[in-house]
Amino acid sequence: MAQTGSPIQLGFLTVLHEANGYLGGYLVTNSWGRPLEFRVSSAVQPNRVQQILYGASLPAYLYGELIGKTLVEKTATQASLIFTDRQAVLELRNQFEIPILWLAAGEVAAEQDGIVVKPATNARPALVTFSRLSDDVPKIEAVLEQLGDHFDLLEPFSRVREAMTEARKMGVNSRG
Repeated sequence: MAQTGSPIQLGFLTVLHEANGYLGGYLVTNSWGRPLEFRVSSAVQPNRVQQILYGASLPAYLYGELIGKTLVEKTATQASLIFTDRQAVLELRNQFEIPILWLAAGEVAAEQDGIVVKPATNARPALVTFSRLSDDVPKIEAVLEQLGDHFDLLEPFSRVREAMTEARKMGVNSRG
């Protein structure tokens, strides 16, 4: 459970698929949404043999184990909770003790997609966590309770994507 008095730090991780490969962006903010640290990955382009061998598990490997893991490891600011807009990033939970929540925009099939921590409403997507780690739910609920309903969980992803575009223009791979 999140301890009272310890600052809440939120991670926002996304992966984009572009012509030159898959790129990840990771923003850590305080509970007011102010940036504490930002990282951008290098482009990763799986070859045809990897695509064949990994098959349907390729997105989970790329998003969670390769790109997501590298971004989180290189970040000095540890998040209390990581949010993602890509379901395959949930696999990152196998690498770290940090609970991860997927902001599921569409229909969520329980058990197949994960544990629904908060169902979707008209204004907000469903919050889904890794199905094999139900122990994360109380930790997640404690952080969400401290955040309240005022925090727009989707908004930081637009900042991450825009910052990724600017960082690539500048030729920068990370900013601390």
